[in-house]
Amino acid sequence: MLELNVRNALPALKVCNLQKHFGALHVTQGVDLCVREGELHALIGPNGAGKSTLIGQIRGEVMPDAGTIEVFGHDITHLPPYRRSATGLAGSFQISQLYSEFSAEDNVAMAVQARSPGGANLWTPARTDVRLREPARRALTEVGLIDRAAVRAGELAHGERRQLELAMALALNARVLLLDEPLAGMGPEESRRTTALLQQFKGRYSILLVEHDMDAVFALADTVTVLVYGKTIFTGTPEQARRDPAVRAAYLGGE
Repeated sequence: MLELNVRNALPALKVCNLQKHFGALHVTQGVDLCVREGELHALIGPNGAGKSTLIGQIRGEVMPDAGTIEVFGHDITHLPPYRRSATGLAGSFQISQLYSEFSAEDNVAMAVQARSPGGANLWTPARTDVRLREPARRALTEVGLIDRAAVRAGELAHGERRQLELAMALALNARVLLLDEPLAGMGPEESRRTTALLQQFKGRYSILLVEHDMDAVFALADTVTVLVYGKTIFTGTPEQARRDPAVRAAYLGGE
């Protein structure tokens, strides 16, 4: 039923003919990508394929040379990152972006405050503002981290820090999640827990997942796009990706 709903759903995130070059190096070459509402869409490819540059363009950290980016039909191509979050776009990052000296709950409370106009400049009161605590604890509960709410972010295990990043994204009222290698650096047990958590989010959020763990990708994804040398060479179901000769040659190898 979910697969049928996703297939017929409207685009949540749409990238059209996106291009970016640095001098003579063309890193993004006419990329088209569509993440439908409620879909978990995996973006895979070898190192150097341009995945990080593409995600940077979607987040607004890198300005494209051509093409468009839309979130639920709203053109965000030239918006700064802080304005993109107002459209419902948020995500975790390869390098944790946390306040290590503050508790997990403090970090999420500051994210709650940042979603309000002018809130990002007044983060210090977030530590004592009771109006921020309920949504912060709700987000921590949703990612399974409520029992660690009082622990400083710097003392959390690696997997827990990635859970905290996700809670902060949810606290921003995110509808589209950009998850850039959320399983990177995790051991087998942490990877299983995080994969199970993302499984629970399928259908509730629209997710673009960049990940090298192919077991997780094939377990989670509704759709897979393969990026090679800045070009999309394939978009289809995980099973189609497994069988596609070009995908096997470029990335999956003998899988």
